[in-house]
Amino acid sequence: MSFSERVYRFRQPEYTGENRCVPCTLVNLVIAVVIGGLVATVSPLVAAAVFAASLIAIYFRGYLVPGTPTLTKRYLPDSVLKLFDKHEVPDPPTVDDDADIEAFLRDVNAIEECREGTDLCLTDGFREVWYDRIERLRERSDADESVSLLFEGLDIDPNRVRVEAYGDAYEAYIDDTRVGQWESRAAYLADIAAEAEFRERHPAWHRMGFDERTEVLGALRLWLERCPTCDGPVTLGEETVESCCRSIDVVAATCDGCGARVFEAQLSPEAMAAA
Repeated sequence: MSFSERVYRFRQPEYTGENRCVPCTLVNLVIAVVIGGLVATVSPLVAAAVFAASLIAIYFRGYLVPGTPTLTKRYLPDSVLKLFDKHEVPDPPTVDDDADIEAFLRDVNAIEECREGTDLCLTDGFREVWYDRIERLRERSDADESVSLLFEGLDIDPNRVRVEAYGDAYEAYIDDTRVGQWESRAAYLADIAAEAEFRERHPAWHRMGFDERTEVLGALRLWLERCPTCDGPVTLGEETVESCCRSIDVVAATCDGCGARVFEAQLSPEAMAAA
């Protein structure tokens, strides 16, 4: 077996590179320093070798002590883990925000009480025009340029706005500052299509800020019934998302056919307690 093959077998990609758990790495570096210090009281030369071997193990495997990722998630406070976490999940809206969003969606005749039960559903009229706009956007090659409309009326030069795709995810930038993100192209198309409809239906839309607009659009995706990209059904449920540093309980809407995530928000403590 060659040296490169040995290195490949020794390495653990799930805990290194982009998947590296920073808290785990820091904890193990401290452990390596402590072990090296203890050995140094007997032999500085051996201590240097032990410390070097520890660094190699941490670099290629992500940790020195087996089980560190699990122990880190279990025992470190979530507030600490969140500082290092790369998986960003939107916080749930407050009750007041939730009420305002529902009121807006009712005002534009986008949602109404379902025919059966007390839940809310898309109105037939809005469902038809929303999906029609999504379909037309899906067939356009310049759909990514439509994001600049989200900034219309906000004194932002459209030429400063750009969209970048990272895999299936989308991010919006003003110059070099990231100002918005979408979990998937499906979520992006749903927002752009709804934005165009809201612009025609409600005069207050022009006076709303970018954050307000994207919050309303993101909430509307909870009512998606067909996937904007693969046209299959959308399923809403609770999931546990595993990031590099922690486990996050989220409510998520996912396309059954292609797996595209159209909505994801962290469950509030109240929701977790009631579950």
